[in-house]
Amino acid sequence: MKPEWILLGITAYFVMLLLIGRLTSKNADSSSYFLGNKQSIWWMVALGMLSDSMSGVSFISVPGAVSVSHWHYFQLVIGYFFGYMVIAFVLLPLYYKYELTSIYSYLESRFNPIAQKTGAFFFIISRLLGSAGRLFLAVLILQVFLFDYWHVPFAVSVAIIIALILLYTLKGGIRTLVFTDAIQSVFLISGLVIALYYMLNSTALSSFSIADIFWQSAHTEILNGDVLSASFWGKHFIGGMFICIAMTGLDQNMMQKNLSLRTLKDAQKNMCCHGCSSGFGECCVFKLGCGDDRIFKAVSRIKWSFIR
Repeated sequence: MKPEWILLGITAYFVMLLLIGRLTSKNADSSSYFLGNKQSIWWMVALGMLSDSMSGVSFISVPGAVSVSHWHYFQLVIGYFFGYMVIAFVLLPLYYKYELTSIYSYLESRFNPIAQKTGAFFFIISRLLGSAGRLFLAVLILQVFLFDYWHVPFAVSVAIIIALILLYTLKGGIRTLVFTDAIQSVFLISGLVIALYYMLNSTALSSFSIADIFWQSAHTEILNGDVLSASFWGKHFIGGMFICIAMTGLDQNMMQKNLSLRTLKDAQKNMCCHGCSSGFGECCVFKLGCGDDRIFKAVSRIKWSFIR
């Protein structure tokens, strides 16, 4: 694909996000910035949370993990689902009961200001490190397919992307993020489904043959019953549940969107729906790592034709 077409697509995408940011930031005050005036739509928040829980890292790392450790990673995803249930029916009622704007303010009322500052500090550090890693991978891909064509330094590429993100989020706050994250999730899942379609369609195999290859592949093994194995299902299940609680239920960025919903019931519906939809998204990503040599060769042909 020509760099000019990639640049055109990215430009159109960011222009759309900037327009949404401008529209959603009208008459913005502190309440709308942090809580969206408690008027967010639950299904839109659930959709937008997909782009937070999945990213370019999922596209790159999970298919590779499947080729090495099969679908054992899905044991973690099952644990995630039960973690979302804990968030929905244990943590969210607590947050709504105290009408929190920041979830870490609960630590102040329950313990002391030092506990609140410690929780907020670790959130900022973890969010900075995680976001930096995701941003690095995303810009690295853009650098290879786009910016290198015009000899733009990598540091300048990063600065451009950060500036564009700040432009559409800085003024509108959480109300803007709810809309833009939902749109990003639509693009994310659409890109994943389209990629799967073209990869499988290029194999010249029938749908039944492809399904048969997947089901016969050793990569589709989900449960690992070996207690001594690092991927034993019990370890993954419990680990996945606590990872979900820590990275979603105790994460201000994720919970801020839930706190912008009208009622606790809406927030619980959002969390349950997100738990199911994220599982579907992970399944689609898993399929990128399954198959035999015919499918992997087809993937390689698509990749190199795109790079050329």
